[in-house]
Amino acid sequence: MQKILFATGNAHKLKEIRQVLAHLPYEIISLKDLGIDYDIPETGATLEENATIKSKFLAERYPNYHIISEDTGLEIDALDGAPGVITARYGGPKKDAQRNMNKVLSKLSDTVNRSGQFRTIISHVYQGKETQHEGIVKGRIATEQSGKRGFGYDPIFIPEGYNDSFADLGDEVKMTMSHRSRAVIKLLTSLTKKII
Repeated sequence: MQKILFATGNAHKLKEIRQVLAHLPYEIISLKDLGIDYDIPETGATLEENATIKSKFLAERYPNYHIISEDTGLEIDALDGAPGVITARYGGPKKDAQRNMNKVLSKLSDTVNRSGQFRTIISHVYQGKETQHEGIVKGRIATEQSGKRGFGYDPIFIPEGYNDSFADLGDEVKMTMSHRSRAVIKLLTSLTKKII
């Protein structure tokens, strides 16, 4: 069975990827499975660049694996697309979901237009060739946090067509239409073609 190395240490992201790709003849492993406990530097100016940096970094070290990496950004219309590429560290130099949400809510405190989107870019590298797959879910930013499930900005992001946050809806609902799931489904189509 071929291996797919997913460039993440995030258990939520790993679970989502594994569920979408579960029926394919690939074993999906994470950085932790290989004993990698450091973050790969994200020095790109865009989500696309960061996804490529991570996948190519690992492809050089594990040339026999399929490598997939992703970068995700919350893009808020009233903030001119911010936090965007610095979504994970919007509140400061370290990843801190609560500080990130606090900053977003503070910046939007007097804003009527709260529309925005989550956008994920997945980079897939195998045998020196890269493809990228994009997933988007549109929605709006809540006026306050709600829900205990999910991670990151889930407690303040309400997806289009719903009145509850991702953190209220839970993984089961989120995985049917999240930005990451949509990007992974496009990756799935690409991998399926390779198998056939």
